[in-house]
Amino acid sequence: MYEKKTIPSLNCGLDLVGEVLYGKWKIRILWFIHQGHLRPSELQRKIPDVTRRVLNVQLKELEDHELVTKKIFPVLPPKVEYSLTDFGKTLIPLISAIGLWGDENQDRLRRVILKHNQKSSNETDTPYNEVLQVPQEGSS
Repeated sequence: MYEKKTIPSLNCGLDLVGEVLYGKWKIRILWFIHQGHLRPSELQRKIPDVTRRVLNVQLKELEDHELVTKKIFPVLPPKVEYSLTDFGKTLIPLISAIGLWGDENQDRLRRVILKHNQKSSNETDTPYNEVLQVPQEGSS
């Protein structure tokens, strides 16, 4: 399993929150568990872009940070469900507020995200040899 190579900075509340919620899918995972999607397969259907491995890693990190609990049922095939801990439930109003902010500003956010992505893709459209200023054969 992946281990961080740098020691996290835990000097203030934002550092602590960032350390616990850092991960592309964690906020969505917490929200969907809150909505009742408890099984990993359900979560993967709700977040189709996440790979199973990344989903499992982020669920494990949320479990390690005491935001979710994992229940394994003694049946075949194995059945696993996740639920929010009381500590995890305290994040739901904050996640809801962030979602509302995103809804209220979605046109602007979509515009700046697409603008940034377009700018990034234009930068990568430059041929590699031009970036390195490698002379072409036959040129002096």
